Amino acid sequence: MINQELLELLRCPVCVKEHKGALELYHETWLICQDCGRKYPIWDDIPVMLIDEGTKWQQTKKEDLPVPPPQEG
Repeated sequence: MINQELLELLRCPVCVKEHKGALELYHETWLICQDCGRKYPIWDDIPVMLIDEGTKWQQTKKEDLPVPPPQEG
């Protein structure tokens, strides 16, 4: 489980410059940007805040996100 203080600090790396970039925690395994809809997986309690990773899932409806997120490599 991710620390609540960390969740409050995290922002979408794409949107934070022009918008809030606020993130919604979804099923304890995804962070979803409230501005652009990018979805960042959480692997082993570590948020993967890579733009490419968030963009890969951007068009996926949150209801269709795999839980737990697939890990590459």
